[in-house]
Amino acid sequence: MNNEMAYLIGMILGNGEIQRGTQDTTVTIDIPHKNLLTDDGKDVEIYVKASLMDIMAVVNPLLGTKINYTSAGKSTKISFTKSNTDYAMREIVRLIGSGVHHSTMTVSPELFELSADEKKSLLRGFADVTGYIRRSNIAFGQEGAHRVYLEIPGNWQLLIDIANMLKSIDIPVQTIDFGHPNFRDPQMKKYNEGAVNYWKKEHQLKIWAVEFKPVGFIIKHKEQALMTLSAEQEQSMDTAKTHLFYWEKKIKQGNKPIHPGENDESLPAEIRGKHFDSWTELAKELGYHE
Repeated sequence: MNNEMAYLIGMILGNGEIQRGTQDTTVTIDIPHKNLLTDDGKDVEIYVKASLMDIMAVVNPLLGTKINYTSAGKSTKISFTKSNTDYAMREIVRLIGSGVHHSTMTVSPELFELSADEKKSLLRGFADVTGYIRRSNIAFGQEGAHRVYLEIPGNWQLLIDIANMLKSIDIPVQTIDFGHPNFRDPQMKKYNEGAVNYWKKEHQLKIWAVEFKPVGFIIKHKEQALMTLSAEQEQSMDTAKTHLFYWEKKIKQGNKPIHPGENDESLPAEIRGKHFDSWTELAKELGYHE
């Protein structure tokens, strides 16, 4: 393992797809354009294209094969094909638990044994394809309370694994907005309006901007936003308060009504039929805790 392989594994875990043939395997990674324009009105697609050279500089020496890319309004896709017997390809498939789509991939326990720098590289690759930082990501309406969002559709275990990998390099999660009825429709407003599945959304793992600086991004507009907004955060917030894990803080816990979606078959078996009044209860149940 090295930083380059760790970065590539992070990208694949974040938004990758594997197509295995009888002789060759093709890996496709989708870099979404969450917003078409940056906060300062620049074209996100152009920024992503400009960042491809930096990404290629990381992964090309590792792969030694042609990397293709296509770009449309909503995303940029990069892909490569290698023999099934190629060492790098066999390692990739092994380290993602033989999953074929990011929604089914798992983090090999071996990845938790990486060095701190390698973990940061993996998380940087993951953030480049799942992460967003904008002024609208502010918390509590508080000046300078900027956050990075990592969005993870559907894959509950991957969500917890990424939270724990951040923990392993001393980066706390500020909050997790779970794709769970107790958090995406906590007062059953949408359910009562007839949108019974409204809560089935992606998970959002949120980290204070200043805490995410050790990981950062390769994609230029994301890194620029991180530097700008984390500097604002350092001016307006006490960083001693940002560097706290939830179990180091006093938890404010309300009472949410029972939601019929708590029994939905799409929920993991270990939490199906259970009610949660705070995200910290659910995180602890799933394995993100002290």
